[in-house]
Amino acid sequence: MPRPTAPRPTVAQLVYGSCTVILSTLAMLLLSQTSSGPVVALIALVGLVLGLLVALTVPRPKQARTPSQVVASSAAPAPRRERVPVQASARQD
Repeated sequence: MPRPTAPRPTVAQLVYGSCTVILSTLAMLLLSQTSSGPVVALIALVGLVLGLLVALTVPRPKQARTPSQVVASSAAPAPRRERVPVQASARQD
């Protein structure tokens, strides 16, 4: 049985998450004006969590439907036509 794989993050998710980590960590470090190691580590951890939350909340694009799904969902079933045999016409030579 194949193992289900997690969907890969999109480029937008990676960019928004990375920017959030960098900017929020920098802002918190500048605002706190700390030089203590444990506080810096805590601020870095909070920045990572914020970046993860932002990356997960970026909306994903809808997956494209396959042609068979498009045809099956959008087209009404065609009415059945009755087959009528073609009669052979008499050839005149």
